[in-house]
Amino acid sequence: MNALHEPGGGALPFETAAIADALLGRDLPAAAEAELRLAGLAYLSDAEAERHLFRARALAPDHPAVLIGFYRFYFYKNRLADALVIARLCLLQAARDNALDPDWRRVEADDADFGHYDAVLPRFYLFTLKAYAYLQLRLGHLEEGRDAALKTVALDPTDKVGAGVLLDVLGRIGKADDDD
Repeated sequence: MNALHEPGGGALPFETAAIADALLGRDLPAAAEAELRLAGLAYLSDAEAERHLFRARALAPDHPAVLIGFYRFYFYKNRLADALVIARLCLLQAARDNALDPDWRRVEADDADFGHYDAVLPRFYLFTLKAYAYLQLRLGHLEEGRDAALKTVALDPTDKVGAGVLLDVLGRIGKADDDD
């Protein structure tokens, strides 16, 4: 099984605790936080979990924690097309939060503090773009996924968020293991 099909695949943009802590607690209404917790507890019941997620979204429509909740739910349920919709929303939110162009293709390395790993909002943008790339690849949209992975690496040339692995996997597609 290749890296694009392994559970998690290293693409979850919210895997870093520092990002989650910084984004999840920031101005999240207590009622929305409660709905997110209930969604997690109801994970095995798709309908119930989604009801809680939608309630959280009604309470805090643009909050990253709510978007992250939806993303994680869809991602781990292997509802990748739904996860991609949320990744796009996260990317737009991250662009707004960083005062970036909403079209990721037009974002440049000097548009935000992408070079410092402790800059939470730019890092959230990078992880989100990486997730977008990963989902595009998993869904068979190789050109879009490659372009997004290349953009992530261009914004993060030291590859702190690990988008280079997506390009490595793309480079191996169609090659036998002994073709190296």
